Amino acid sequence: MSDEPYPIDLASIRRAFPPGIEVPPLLLDFAGWLDGRSWGSAGCFSLVGNFTDLAPVVDGSPLRDQFALFMRLPEGSVVGCWYGTGGRADKAPIVVLGSEGQHEIIAASLEGLLAKIAVQQFEEDGEWTDFTPSEFVDDDATDELLDWLVDRLGAREVEKLVEPPKGLPDFGGWMGKWCRDREEFWAAHPMTTELAKHLTAHLPEGKNPWDNTHFDVAIVGQQYQMRVLRRGWQPVEEPALIEPLLRELRDERWRAQNNLGLWYSMSFVMSANGRILPCFDYETRPKIGDMPADLEQARADLRRAPRPERWVPAWLATP
Repeated sequence: MSDEPYPIDLASIRRAFPPGIEVPPLLLDFAGWLDGRSWGSAGCFSLVGNFTDLAPVVDGSPLRDQFALFMRLPEGSVVGCWYGTGGRADKAPIVVLGSEGQHEIIAASLEGLLAKIAVQQFEEDGEWTDFTPSEFVDDDATDELLDWLVDRLGAREVEKLVEPPKGLPDFGGWMGKWCRDREEFWAAHPMTTELAKHLTAHLPEGKNPWDNTHFDVAIVGQQYQMRVLRRGWQPVEEPALIEPLLRELRDERWRAQNNLGLWYSMSFVMSANGRILPCFDYETRPKIGDMPADLEQARADLRRAPRPERWVPAWLATP
């Protein structure tokens, strides 16, 4: 039996919602109901905010304002509201971005998600069973959750919520198209194709489609670092043209979606055919060498490329 309480981070959940959309009161109340209960007693998850930037999605950062991811499953999948349909904050469908590439609507609304957890419908369906109580926890709390939900919504409404929803959009198809389109977008992007020309010495030794070379880049103000993963992270011996190219890519991404500001680090893989697929990190304070990136230079970047206050990470906010 685990005595660990549920991880709950309301600040990160509030940040995960797009500017102009507030956290639904029901989600805040559910966090209050869950607070202090044994992890696993009403399902195996953490109530923590996430951005699509680093979610299991191809090039997820441009999707940040279309999702509010408020839950994380043990194997790395993330769950939250999807606003791609233009739905209201309290009626957006609940989706999972699976760690193994699954993209599914799992409930028509937040109310529907909580109702399915309360009646253990995920166990009955045999899918996403992390939403059922852990076998290692004695105090199954789903009956209490059901009572709480009935008090909040009414028994008739809860009964309707667990019925199979109808008329939902094809989220899996939408996400699948996004991922394919972004892979093609970056394969043909003039900056990544130019970058690949300068990195041919680092092409993976294998010729299989899954053989990749991994790189990471950090840019903060005048600071810059690029590394390649070969028996640990190693400096890249590179032509002088690469740094200006990466800085231009950074500004180009800002111009394409200026509410994200400037990324501070980027990881990318290069496949055997020279294709590059990047992932941008707007949140984490990178290390350059063995030291955290210079804070004043990072704040200068923020002044040059401001973001909505909600999306400014705590380490970057002016005290």
